[in-house]
Amino acid sequence: MAADPPTRSVPPAAAPAVAHAWSLLALSSILVFVAAALALHGLRPELDPVHSQMSLYLIGAWGPLLQAAYACLSIGMIALAVGLRRAMVPASRSAAPLLLFVLGGIALTTTAYAWMDLPGLDRTLEGLVHGVSAQAAFLCATTAMVLQAMRLRLDPHWRRAWPWLLAWALACFASVWGLALWRDAPRGLAQKAVIALMLGWLVTACLMLWRRTRVGRPRAAPDAGRMR
Repeated sequence: MAADPPTRSVPPAAAPAVAHAWSLLALSSILVFVAAALALHGLRPELDPVHSQMSLYLIGAWGPLLQAAYACLSIGMIALAVGLRRAMVPASRSAAPLLLFVLGGIALTTTAYAWMDLPGLDRTLEGLVHGVSAQAAFLCATTAMVLQAMRLRLDPHWRRAWPWLLAWALACFASVWGLALWRDAPRGLAQKAVIALMLGWLVTACLMLWRRTRVGRPRAAPDAGRMR
C-alpha cells in the first residue's frame, strides 16, 4: 500500500532535528546570561541589589561581562523563536513572534552598549538611547511571548501547553507596564523580578522545545521497522 502523501499539518521530517539544535543554542545562551547576572551580584558588592538596576552593573568593573551576557540573551531569544517556528506545523507559524524577538534582541544589545545616565549628572543622548532601547527590549520580548503562545494553540503538539504559557506571557507583559507605572517600587528589585519572570518563561519554552524535538527524532526508526 502506498504511503499517504504528506499534509501541511505535519512538520517536515528534518524539522525536529533542526529545531532541537536551535533549542540547545537558545537554552545554553539564556543560561549563560543567568549565570553571569548571578555572578555579578557577588562581584559587585558595592551595588545594592535591591535599589541598583541591572543597567548599573554595565558600568565599571565587570561591565563587559554583563554586556556579553546581554548579547547571549539576545541570541537565545532569537534562537528560541527560530526553533519554535521550525518545530511547529506550517499552519500555526507566524512571522510576527520571530520579528519581535529579533527586534527585542537588537534593542537589548543596544541597551548593553549604551550606558544609562547616572543619577545627579546631566542627561545625555547615550542615556536616552539606553532608556528607549531598554523599554523596547522589554515590550518587544513580552509581546513576542504573548503572540508566540497564541500561535501554539494552532499546533496539535502544543495545544495542551498554550493556555498556561499564554497566561504566563501575559503576566510578563503586565509586569513590564507595572514596572513602568509603579515609580515608588524599589527599582532594582522590581526590575529583577520582572526579568526573572521573563527568563522563567523563556527557559521553560526552551526545555519544552528541547524535550519535544528530542523525543520526536528517535521515533522514526521503530515505525519504519514495523512497516517492513
